[in-house]
Amino acid sequence: MHAAPNLTLWGVGTSRTIRPHWAMHELGLAYETRPIGPRTGETKTAEYTRLNPRQKVPLLQDGDFAIGESAAIVAYLSRMYSTTQRSLIPEAPRDYAAWLEWCFFIVAELDSTSLYVMRRHRADALGPIYGIAPEVVAQAGEYFRQQLRHVEVALMDGRQFLMGNKFTSADILLTTCLDWAIAYGVGICDNAQPYLERMQARDSYQLAKKANVPLAPITAAPAKA
Repeated sequence: MHAAPNLTLWGVGTSRTIRPHWAMHELGLAYETRPIGPRTGETKTAEYTRLNPRQKVPLLQDGDFAIGESAAIVAYLSRMYSTTQRSLIPEAPRDYAAWLEWCFFIVAELDSTSLYVMRRHRADALGPIYGIAPEVVAQAGEYFRQQLRHVEVALMDGRQFLMGNKFTSADILLTTCLDWAIAYGVGICDNAQPYLERMQARDSYQLAKKANVPLAPITAAPAKA
């Protein structure tokens, strides 16, 4: 672990950019924020493109190292900067495997296959860019509800967090998806509601929400003729 990390986080304003903000607050890390937004033109500057040729946010700089993709950033922070006092990742091999399973499930099934499909095809989101498709949106929402059954079953035993009685970065990923689903009117299962309230009550979540607020409303950059 670095004695004095030099951390800069690029990106604010989305359900994905809040994830690394939250992880760093949970770990008690000091960092600088570059509050750029998606699809504003800010990710297409020469400076940012050199750092992240994919031109996406968020992006974390840790000294001379840079890493993108919100779940990857959170996993990196969890591995690099967890301590015995503040840890976001299980140590036991099988607990670590279960943590990986939750993280991959959330990112693949709840985020990319469900919620982001909705975002791409909603009229009030990215539909004007990728094609407005109400039936696709409806099917993606139904798929999300079907997949959330796995979360519902896991929480039936009264556990506080996905990994039992210990908060991990898997809870960061799930909470942001639950927030996103509610914002899109998808709805969440009964067991997830008290879980979500517990996560939202965490001081680090509240600090991350404030850090994730754009300096100005995020509006798409005008398309080139």
